[in-house]
Amino acid sequence: MKNVLITGIAGGFGKPTALALLAQGYAVAGSVRSRSGKNAATVAELEAAGAKIVEMDVTDTASTTRGVGDAVSQLGGLDILFNNAGIGAYGIQELMSPEDMARVFDVNVMGVQRVMRAALPYLRAQGRGTVLYTSSLIGRIATPFYGTYSASKWALEAIVECFRTELSGFGIESCIIEPGAMPTAFFDGMVTPDDPTREAEYGDFAAVPAMSNTALAEMLKATPQQRPEQIAEAVAALLDMPFGEKPFRTVVDFVGVGPEIARYNDVLHDVTRTVLTNFGIEQMLDLNT
Repeated sequence: MKNVLITGIAGGFGKPTALALLAQGYAVAGSVRSRSGKNAATVAELEAAGAKIVEMDVTDTASTTRGVGDAVSQLGGLDILFNNAGIGAYGIQELMSPEDMARVFDVNVMGVQRVMRAALPYLRAQGRGTVLYTSSLIGRIATPFYGTYSASKWALEAIVECFRTELSGFGIESCIIEPGAMPTAFFDGMVTPDDPTREAEYGDFAAVPAMSNTALAEMLKATPQQRPEQIAEAVAALLDMPFGEKPFRTVVDFVGVGPEIARYNDVLHDVTRTVLTNFGIEQMLDLNT
């Protein structure tokens, strides 16, 4: 039985993934910022299914260190870490204050770094482990009004590229999951700008983000296969693959963008291997099994 820790377990991707893995016999622990409030019903459902829940705020280093330690203790070890906690942002880029941007980066980038610093000593000590990360298709390309969110996921992709190479010699494999837009509560909790003076200077264009968001919601309604459960299925499929043979990036999308991102990823992977080969360090791309 493998031990899995999922950050953001109560979220749109975390819950279905946890339930899917529990059904397959994994031991699952997951983090929430608080067991009460909006998470209470989901926490109760997950615990009833067998998950162990720890309170952890990935924007706080002490909380993260304590939460990861509690999860590992309750599981009796750690084999798989799924860095899934995240926050969205949407709006005209100029209107985003530095504080808005810092809030998003604190969860999506520094939050992952805090979790990794807390979890990696366990994985390095045993010489084996699997780490997964939730990124996004727009962590590969930028689309209007998602500049802050895309920037945070581009940053995530960069640090994971480094984790991949720097941890391969310790027997730790890395996998990035890149979903397209999914109909989850993620959209309800997005950071949006609050700068009415600047917004007024954009005139009629200020209404375009809301119209674009409505169009996206309609597109998702018309594409029922674009659902959070697809992420759970992708994670389960990855974990079923032999150790050391998992793809570095997995695209999950059914609205037509995915194939283009997969094509881009293929080219980037080739470029990355060529560059590292030129420096004589291409072996860092290959897992030490």
